[in-house]
Amino acid sequence: MGSSEQKLEGPDFAAGVPAADVVEGKPVRGHFAGEPVMLVRVGREVHAIGANCTHYGGPLNEGLVVGHTIRCPWHHACFDVRNGSALGGPALNDVPCYDVLAQGQLVKLTGKTSSDSITKRERRSDAGIEPESVVIVGAGPAGAACAEALRHEGYAKTITLIGAEPPGPVDRPNLSKDYLAGNAPEEWIPLRGKEFYEEQRIAFKSDTVRSIDVEKKTVTLASGGQVEYGALVLATGAEPIRLAIEGASLPHVHVLRTLADSRGIIEGSKTAKRVVVIGASFIGLEAAASLKSRGLEVTIVGPETIPLARVLGDEVGKFVQRVHESKGEVFKLGRKPAKITEKSVVLDDGEELPADLVVMGVGVKPRTDLAEAAGLKVDRGILVDKHFRASNDRIYAVGDVARFPYAGENVRIEHFSVAERQGRAAVFSMLKRTLEIRDVPFFWSAHHDVTISYVGHAERFDEVVVKGDLDGRDAVIGYLEGGRVRAIATINRDATSLRAEHAFEEEDQAALRSLLD
Repeated sequence: MGSSEQKLEGPDFAAGVPAADVVEGKPVRGHFAGEPVMLVRVGREVHAIGANCTHYGGPLNEGLVVGHTIRCPWHHACFDVRNGSALGGPALNDVPCYDVLAQGQLVKLTGKTSSDSITKRERRSDAGIEPESVVIVGAGPAGAACAEALRHEGYAKTITLIGAEPPGPVDRPNLSKDYLAGNAPEEWIPLRGKEFYEEQRIAFKSDTVRSIDVEKKTVTLASGGQVEYGALVLATGAEPIRLAIEGASLPHVHVLRTLADSRGIIEGSKTAKRVVVIGASFIGLEAAASLKSRGLEVTIVGPETIPLARVLGDEVGKFVQRVHESKGEVFKLGRKPAKITEKSVVLDDGEELPADLVVMGVGVKPRTDLAEAAGLKVDRGILVDKHFRASNDRIYAVGDVARFPYAGENVRIEHFSVAERQGRAAVFSMLKRTLEIRDVPFFWSAHHDVTISYVGHAERFDEVVVKGDLDGRDAVIGYLEGGRVRAIATINRDATSLRAEHAFEEEDQAALRSLLD
């Protein structure tokens, strides 16, 4: 993960600030003992926590206060202002918490709260209903978040996390964004290191699972041996599609999913001059922008006539295309690749595009083979209920592989933050905690100097409302079906994106419509 920028500004909270300046819902940024801190008033109480998000260092003081939580304006991580606890992805680490003293008309800080004195969620669950052990298959964001949440919630028994992609859980969105562009060092990419799992007593096995025996409650590893489970979490994710065309397996042809994939593309870019990106998808366009920033000539091939129109609509799709074209990227739309040679990509109309490097971004398919073989219900993903339980009451599914109920239908969503939040939500179900799951899907996509934030989920829409100036990089876009707002995208309107997320949580259509007025 990126390191937080320790920017000090505002008042020194050791000297104190007038209590009247700390207004409900408006965090006050300052500093204490050389660290950025913010004050947040909730009712009569004033809380003090670190002012920078632990994900990419976003300014939490510019975020949205909802109850006892604050949401980061950049990527919607959520923290408890009472104790600094990270409550929702993409942030995994807590922010520090500070001791507040109300002295007359002043509010000041006296020290950093020790971790032993922080009152977090009750961490002990009823031992009579805990699973005897938990095995998590898949060490992506959903599996990693699940393992961590188990320990955070007081689960003290055996946890086994199984994943075949070294070095373990990584910051996957960065693989097509800053890391691929050369703007983020590799040490930012791992979510956790070996030492973390050892400290948390999480057994990490770099392996794959060959089969599941639901009767014996065991999984068999590809390397041999079996692991017993009391509860099993399938976080097997999805795998990138490689087109079945001639030349698709040549050494200079890459897909982009893992750290190894991204490393391979970076290595290939060092000697390449021209790259063809097959697929005008989010991943394809992000890879195109990153490789263009490395100085390559970029051509994007896609069967659609407008990139991203199926998700963002025609007007926004054309805007994204203009952004890429303004940087010198070339689109070949309405075309498919017919074959790939060592030096070119041949299109279905016979045109030959020179290519030293080829990247395929044509989608992914959920890894459901294990679940199907085990007899679980599968329909374009592993079917789960609202608590992420699969059709066997000892088995859960989370992340890209799970098809879950949302807004009246079963959906499968391939977002990093969604995967992390589902991993955490499954823990509450597993430990029989009462928790109403109200997480709203969220993702962000970077295209050169434009970042699009998207809240909600609209597989279909019959109306797109664009307010603001797309080319001026300042807009809010609503996606409606039958007059109902199903999703909202924003460009440079972080506060609007956060308010939209909260309105979706509350199922407040009036508030959502007001954001589009």
